Amino acid sequence: MTRRIVLLVTSPRLPAGLLTASAWDVVRGNPVLTGAESALATAVRAAGGEVTVVEAGATRALLDAVTAHGTVVWLAGPAGDESLARELGLRLAREPGLAELELMYGSWDPPGARLLDAVEVMDRLASPGGDPWKRAQTHRSLAGFLLEECYEAYDAISADDTDALREELGDVLLQVLLHARLAEDLPEGARWSVDDVAGTLVDKMVRRNPHVFSGAEAGTLEEIEASWEKIKQAEKSRASVLDGIALSQPALALAAKILDRAGRVGLAVPPPPADAQTGPEDRLGADLLATVTAAREAGLDPEAALRRATLAYADRVRAAEHSTR
Repeated sequence: MTRRIVLLVTSPRLPAGLLTASAWDVVRGNPVLTGAESALATAVRAAGGEVTVVEAGATRALLDAVTAHGTVVWLAGPAGDESLARELGLRLAREPGLAELELMYGSWDPPGARLLDAVEVMDRLASPGGDPWKRAQTHRSLAGFLLEECYEAYDAISADDTDALREELGDVLLQVLLHARLAEDLPEGARWSVDDVAGTLVDKMVRRNPHVFSGAEAGTLEEIEASWEKIKQAEKSRASVLDGIALSQPALALAAKILDRAGRVGLAVPPPPADAQTGPEDRLGADLLATVTAAREAGLDPEAALRRATLAYADRVRAAEHSTR
């Protein structure tokens, strides 16, 4: 008789009982041991399986069970029970006649599964008994942090530092999760959750990409962008092409965005001439707007250009400081 110990590993992020057909076959047809009660143990019992909780001496219990039944299943815990697998492996390497050890994946994490962990961690932090600082925040008090984290991600992109970008995007995600968790505590009728955020995003992406999800012709990139804008305008019922532009963004980026939106619909509205302005600040503003207009016509990003020049100047200031010490 072939003796077989099956270590059944499952994803703790999927609903209990969502197993492969082969996993269900093995837990229904053989005795199952596990280290603690769990939702999965309950699901196996509900499906007619025999599950025994072993609080100590798991290796000995498995060897006894495999001797008696030929095949026994160990239902691993959320962390995979690596120490038990190591102990069993060493024992069976010394005494290979005792049993064969088989690792079986009954389920596995889908892409994005760690996002569920992030949501769970944030829920604990922002719930009673969690982090007092996070529980004391509001959407308004967090607004500056969201901008700061986005700028730090922008810095990582500018530096071509993909490792830093990964970390900074995590900080942006933290802000999204915290805002969503705080929204769950809003008054009835105003509250929403991270699932509402994700659901709205999914619906929007599907709706605005008919060339991917609805069988529409893709066309050129320009045609795809035009279709995106047309769908967005129908969704928002906007009275102006400028509606929806974030007015709090830096002034150079704001000017470039407004010029871009006007250009998309063929509006040729010239910027105000500087010499027609009465005050020095108005003339400076008109000069800067003219510079942004010229940059757009040349296909340049004025915000990125000024940023690069400013950072280079900062390096020169630091070098001058160093030379005077």
